[in-house]
Amino acid sequence: MGIVHPATALSPGATRLRRTLARPRALAILGVSVLAALGWLYLGLMVGRAARAGQGLGLGMGLIDVILTGRFDAFGAALPDLLCRPTFGQPPEHLAMPAAPAASLALVYLMWSAMTFAMMLPTAGPMVLTYAEIAETAAVRGERAASPFVFTAGYAAAWLAFALAATALQWVLARLALLNPPPGSTSQQLSGAFFIAAGAYQFSALKTHCMTFCQRPFPYLFANWRSESRAVFGLGLRQGLHCLGCCWAMMLVMFAVGVMNVVWMAALAVVMAVEKSTTTTRFSRAVGVVFIATGAALCISSIMEQWFARAG
Repeated sequence: MGIVHPATALSPGATRLRRTLARPRALAILGVSVLAALGWLYLGLMVGRAARAGQGLGLGMGLIDVILTGRFDAFGAALPDLLCRPTFGQPPEHLAMPAAPAASLALVYLMWSAMTFAMMLPTAGPMVLTYAEIAETAAVRGERAASPFVFTAGYAAAWLAFALAATALQWVLARLALLNPPPGSTSQQLSGAFFIAAGAYQFSALKTHCMTFCQRPFPYLFANWRSESRAVFGLGLRQGLHCLGCCWAMMLVMFAVGVMNVVWMAALAVVMAVEKSTTTTRFSRAVGVVFIATGAALCISSIMEQWFARAG
């Protein structure tokens, strides 16, 4: 009886899996898809938890409820609440951190981490695939290449650090009682300021510089190609910092529209994905104009409400 080579002893399914794991592009698609899906899944579980606790489905979900139930007679009321009169910066009740206990801070950090995975990893797909294509070319030539998982882990590390900073900012705003202000309060002007700041950043030189690396990652990755895992992790980390430089201000808009406003999450994720798929600054600047106009409208509306309240 002849000796059976271990590779030939594998089942057809195991053989296909082995071939897939040897292809960097397949690994890149798998890694980005799984992490993004886990982010949205965790956010969905948080929304379900809020619903079971009788806290409603969260900001922005009123419009989705209208669409799912077919109660289009309520569409007119749901849309202004989402777009024109959001609950400024208010997270679900169980995320408000009134005393900022360690458990609550950990929960909020997990929320921001899930948000960054859900919103940012899909926008990083083309960049990760670019790395995978270079790695696949190197593998065909018999050269060593680190897994796209290593590169993606470096990218994710930059955004996990942002999630930590956002958690700290949310804790500060909660301590200052700015997360759940009454309508017409000065905190509404703070929400407008978030929009204006994010819009102004769209025109900054730093934004344009970082966007270049996000829109055209190949030159940077090719020029800085490394085969060692530690170096590739650092390469992913630097690309994550470039992405962070592009999008941090837009992510902070979530404080203005409601931290768990799932409709705005999806909308901003689409905006950032489109922004990175273009090769000019026109779209970014158009978004900046919209943000500045929105922030100005919110500030003026708040000032007018306060003026009428005093006059009345």
